[in-house]
Amino acid sequence: MKRIWYQSFVDPKEQADYFECLRQTITQWTDSTTQVDVHGIVPPDLELNRLTELRCSAQVVANAIAAERQGYDAFVIGHFQDGGLYEARAAVDIPVLALGESSMLMSCMVGRRITLVTINPIFIPIHEEQIIRYGLQHRVVSVKAIETNPQNLVRAFTDPNAFQNIRTQFETEVQPLVQAGVEVIIPAGGLPALLFARIKDFKIGEAVVINPINIVVKMAEMSLRVKEQVGLNVSRAGAFVKPSDKAIKEFLESLNQTRGD
Repeated sequence: MKRIWYQSFVDPKEQADYFECLRQTITQWTDSTTQVDVHGIVPPDLELNRLTELRCSAQVVANAIAAERQGYDAFVIGHFQDGGLYEARAAVDIPVLALGESSMLMSCMVGRRITLVTINPIFIPIHEEQIIRYGLQHRVVSVKAIETNPQNLVRAFTDPNAFQNIRTQFETEVQPLVQAGVEVIIPAGGLPALLFARIKDFKIGEAVVINPINIVVKMAEMSLRVKEQVGLNVSRAGAFVKPSDKAIKEFLESLNQTRGD
């Protein structure tokens, strides 16, 4: 049995409906030989600002280290901004995958022109930075936003009217892009991705709406099989040089000290 740590950025108690839906959906998508454990962050990432993103990113890196030490085989960052991705990938020897990077790379095999639709305009600059970081400026051609927040999205898991409102906003925002030639649409967030998981073969016009959660979980399973079969793992030649044990210890100690202050 392969074990994957799935790291959400919301509170498992405050957003219990989302967590239960996430667990059930991931279980439906994973192979019988894979166990995915969903973990959250307390306090959650609900304030939509860079400082909160940084706080959660530091926790993600610490949790990736903890996951490896607890015997997990892979670590998934279930947050589209991919907070802490490169640092976690450098810090551990298990595969580390993230919602944004995985779904954007997969989209390149589905269509030529890709757009992201995020949950709030505040995330647009962050996603534009992501696109540059991954070298996809000529493939991910636009970033758009609907006007909502994590609280509204969580409510939509149990409120049909709230769900329909979000779907309508999403389709209205995307329609002009489809008419302009966009081929692949990515809901840029774990919350909207899980909401839209109930829609099979989701399309707007002829443009495909992909599901980032499905993609990152299946890519994690694939990474484990490839690692097992041919030994492929992250390169330590440049971008992901592994920190020393001393550096990792100092990072964890400083994070614990900050929590205690």
